[in-house]
Amino acid sequence: MTIYLDCNATTPMDADVAKLVQYYLREEFGNSGSRTHEYGLKAKSAVEKARLQVADVVGAQKDEVVFTSGATESNNIAILGLAEFLKSEGKNHIITTAIEHKAVLEPCAFLDSQGFSVTYLQPDAKGGVSVDQVFNAITDKTGLISMMHVNNETGVILPIDEIANNLLGTEIYFHVDAAQGFGKLLKPLKNERIDLISISAHKVHGPKGVGALITRRKKYKKPPLKPLMYGGGQEKGLRPGTLPVALIAGLGLASELAERNHESWLNHCENIRAEAVSAFESLGGKVNGKNALPNVLNISIPDISSEAAIVVLKELVAISNGSACTSSSYTPSHVLEAMGLDEAEIRQAIRISWCHKTGTIPWSKIVKRLQSLL
Repeated sequence: MTIYLDCNATTPMDADVAKLVQYYLREEFGNSGSRTHEYGLKAKSAVEKARLQVADVVGAQKDEVVFTSGATESNNIAILGLAEFLKSEGKNHIITTAIEHKAVLEPCAFLDSQGFSVTYLQPDAKGGVSVDQVFNAITDKTGLISMMHVNNETGVILPIDEIANNLLGTEIYFHVDAAQGFGKLLKPLKNERIDLISISAHKVHGPKGVGALITRRKKYKKPPLKPLMYGGGQEKGLRPGTLPVALIAGLGLASELAERNHESWLNHCENIRAEAVSAFESLGGKVNGKNALPNVLNISIPDISSEAAIVVLKELVAISNGSACTSSSYTPSHVLEAMGLDEAEIRQAIRISWCHKTGTIPWSKIVKRLQSLL
């Protein structure tokens, strides 16, 4: 059986989470907006419990949690939803990074076409962006800083905690795309100076199709977001539509499990990463990115293209060569390009990612298969 090693694309759903989702699909299937009967009340109770479970992971209040279809929608609401307010305040400058997910880069590009100015910070060779870079880019027109917690391709951790601390006393809104960091690195996301946090359930052993946007209050006021859709008034009018109770309940439980178990999960992942790095040393593999989460390894293997590696390993392990959201046709990684890797290193780069559910990996067989390509 092929071993799944593409957890940065999506994670296997936890068995207890799947059981809970099934329960709310088949047994307690009420609409949380129905107030006239027990089915609706039980559904609403499940949603509110999940709201608290999600909020607890980042140290927020439960009424600061807005459920969405995932981190992509959350990013769009955070960035595009602030645009009208920022423009009215004359704060039409946005700071982001060149290594963001397309779900941040494309909304920023849209605003760039609408009269905003966007600064794209370039990473260093280690794949990170410094606090000084961020603050040197700030002008009197800066209204929003939007950046990821953990890079989806390299696993590199960005200094969001330090950036948040340095934003104290300013009116700049700070949005963090935490799709890869939520439930894994807890402390940075608890920083109350982070105004907006995007998360996605399927990155943390929950169901696909659900996520959340944390909208922290600043001076007792929530961020002045405008909805991107209208109709129904759910989620305080910010994200209308019938709530997917089963998926939301699954996100809630997945969040609780991650908060409870994240340390042991990361320890397991650290052991796997050490094995992986050791295995690829014999092939002269070059690790792309430093200060990375222990559940991912982006590595370039000399003289072996990633496409060839994926094919020769497909019966052993499921791996990738970039973001699943841009994999319909292969294009060079914008993340690795921004880091300054040359064309050959980018073509040779593979991403291997795992989780606490990952068992023994046959590294010697993997290396032998790859050696056959040389």
